[in-house]
Amino acid sequence: MLNNYVLRSVRYMLDLSDAQMVKIVKLADLAVTKEEMVTWLKKDNEPEYVECNDNVMGHFLNGLIYHRRGKDENHPAPDVDSRLNNNIMLKKLRVAFELKDTDMIEIYQLVDFRVSKPELNAVFRKPGHKNYRECGDQLLRYFLKGLTIRLRGDK
Repeated sequence: MLNNYVLRSVRYMLDLSDAQMVKIVKLADLAVTKEEMVTWLKKDNEPEYVECNDNVMGHFLNGLIYHRRGKDENHPAPDVDSRLNNNIMLKKLRVAFELKDTDMIEIYQLVDFRVSKPELNAVFRKPGHKNYRECGDQLLRYFLKGLTIRLRGDK
């Protein structure tokens, strides 16, 4: 899935300003400018649109965890994956919003998408595990929509 879509979804979900988005990335020790953030938040058919790379997205997701849960100086910062996929993004969003399996299933039900607990657990397994399943764009998109409904209360 496009990193830009996830950025825009989280921004809308939490009603964040451009400056707040920049601060979230900075929490994970990466400096970006407000102008760069604006280009990443544009839709892909707009003229100044720039694709957000995995490094920035990884720092944003780690920063989001710090923003939502607080930064513990006693624990080392989580690694920023050089290559992000939907499984990693879903896992980091789950951590940031402190969600359990039952919470996630309820979130999917808000958008009339049915997913079982074993199907969901397979997405969080390590690649190479016999039950590992790749997270498709649709699964991540429905999760973002459902989480937005849960947090903002609008359909």
